[in-house]
Amino acid sequence: MRQLTKRTRAGVAATLVWAALMAGTAGCDSFSDGKPRAPEDAIQVMPDDGAKNIGARDKVEVRVPDGRRLEQVTVYSVMDGHREVLPGSLSDDGRSWKPDGGRLGLASEYSVDAVASDGDGHTLARHTTFTTFVPPHRFIGYFTPENASTVGTGMIVSFNFNRPVENRAAVERAIHVTATPSVPVGGHWFGKSRLDFRPSAYWKPGTRVSVGMRLRDVQAAPGVYGIQQKTIGFTVGRSQVSLVDAAAHTMTVRRDGAVLTTLPVTAGAAKHTTYNGRMVVMEKHAVTRMNGRTVGFGGEYDIPDVPHAMRLTNSGTFLHGNYWAPARTFGTSNTSHGCVGLRDVRGGSASSPAGWLYDHTLIGDVVEVVNSPDTKVAPDNGLSGWNLDWAHWKSGSALG
Repeated sequence: MRQLTKRTRAGVAATLVWAALMAGTAGCDSFSDGKPRAPEDAIQVMPDDGAKNIGARDKVEVRVPDGRRLEQVTVYSVMDGHREVLPGSLSDDGRSWKPDGGRLGLASEYSVDAVASDGDGHTLARHTTFTTFVPPHRFIGYFTPENASTVGTGMIVSFNFNRPVENRAAVERAIHVTATPSVPVGGHWFGKSRLDFRPSAYWKPGTRVSVGMRLRDVQAAPGVYGIQQKTIGFTVGRSQVSLVDAAAHTMTVRRDGAVLTTLPVTAGAAKHTTYNGRMVVMEKHAVTRMNGRTVGFGGEYDIPDVPHAMRLTNSGTFLHGNYWAPARTFGTSNTSHGCVGLRDVRGGSASSPAGWLYDHTLIGDVVEVVNSPDTKVAPDNGLSGWNLDWAHWKSGSALG
């Protein structure tokens, strides 16, 4: 599933494993009669998804209506690459979750992951984000990946700044991305608020990457100065690249160049085709909700428990498990709203194709789609900068 404005939507770098930005839901699904549907108020989250400038003492709460029970709620921030969980407790009746009295951190982005069950024992899920107040005349860069993480060879270091950057050269110069073993790494600006870094080709397995932020007191715009002064790092794991052939309805998974398996899939239907090109796994959810209203498809679907979901673009392209389509769909036809679906069961199964892929995938792994009747994915839609050659990538640097 993708938004109707998919070809013009700007990509947004985020911290927190790239939180879902569209009304707390993921964005795609397959056509099918009798799909499960969840009411709009299945899981209620405060602050609203995408809210900005939340105060340190503002209310944070998760609730479900009668007939449902919260099973798990996690609220956390990732500031300068370090994850911090906000302690909280469920009510005795399981219908609400509230913090245990701790204050929110300023200049932070928070993620809320809530899982509930309905009266029939089915799982419901919701994922939202909000950002807290940043002191006036200061700017901050929310970035991915997290500190000390192990990622796939396609990972792109991405900064999303909370205010437009006028002096892009000064900001880019203050961020140092280095690798061991050493490779050239270049920056590329997408507009005035996003700066990505990558090498000329995928990282080699085992590479250790350091990201130094020397942004304190760097002037990004008149009267606007940075506050970050920190170094974080991550490690590149094994190489895994998956090739989706939309015409053949297959996904071939290669690990360190050797074929691991070929899986049957269903890609985008004729009216909602899947992007071609190279995309990168940005986030993983064991279960998530997918709602057509959040991406311009009205009430065509609202599935509260999509299993094994892995985001590929900001506009809503996912790899995900599909338990509602007939088994014969996979490997024979394209029926989705733009995602790539793999066979699964309700609740998710580790032995299903979708479960197997989920368990064998890292954030940062590459997924390439070919033979789809669509355009190539835009380089700023998710971590899709690998669709620019090195010369074009370097031309987007403010340092010449």
